[in-house]
Parts: sequence; C-alpha cells; structure tokens
Amino acid sequence: MALMPKRVKWRKSQRGKLRGRAQRGNTISFGEYGIQTMENVRITGRQIEAGRIAATHYLRREGRVFIRIFPHKPVSSKPLETRMGKGKGDAAYWVSCVREGQIIFELSGVEESVARNALARVAHKMPCRCRFVVRRHGL
Repeated sequence: MALMPKRVKWRKSQRGKLRGRAQRGNTISFGEYGIQTMENVRITGRQIEAGRIAATHYLRREGRVFIRIFPHKPVSSKPLETRMGKGKGDAAYWVSCVREGQIIFELSGVEESVARNALARVAHKMPCRCRFVVRRHGL
C-alpha cells in the first residue's frame, strides 16, 4: 500500500515551487548511513515504498531502515477523455516535496559496504540523483 496521510484538512492543494537547498533534514539523525538528494524533486508515495522494499529485501531483516520523508501533498488529475472545465480533479496520488540536500533514507546496524549496496538499490528507485553519506561523529 502506498504511503498517504490518514486525514487531511484540505483535499486539494496547489503545486507550488521547489526552490533552494534544504535548511532542515540535511544531516543524518537516526542511522549511520544515508542517501541525500542532489536535486529538487517530488517523490511519490509509491517510489518511497519501492525504496523501502528494496532496502529491507537486500538487508534480509538485518539492521534498521529509517524513512525521513512522508508524502503529505495531494496531486490531482482529471479522468481521461474529460472536457475542460467542471472544476479540479480528485487526488490521484500523494507526493513529498524534497529539496536538494535532504536525507531521504537512513540505515543503521550494518557494515558500510552492505549499507552502500542497499542504498544504491534505493537510489535506483528514486526519480532524482542521490549520493551516499556517512554520519560524522564528534562534531
């Protein structure tokens, strides 16, 4: 099942603009290793779920996977072969608006080589370029 909020205050939202670098969520907080986005992008709930499955399948129940993003924003679409007008369409799927430099997945409890391979599989599922980052201790 794709990720989506349980309840929302408003059913439909406007697109908005994705500009600038991430001010928050750009350091590793929970795990030892993570992947960081290198572009501004909207990641769907299905893509997040695909990344989670890819990581847990590769790790074979070792270590722990942390997902740092959640799809809060609805994206609406109108049905095919519908004429113009008659209002905005229903919510088709949910996205997370991710800025450049934001950490999207983290891992802990595994070796660096295993984490690198697992997060490479996650990065293949993402619609943007990502890079592998390691937590820096003592700062």
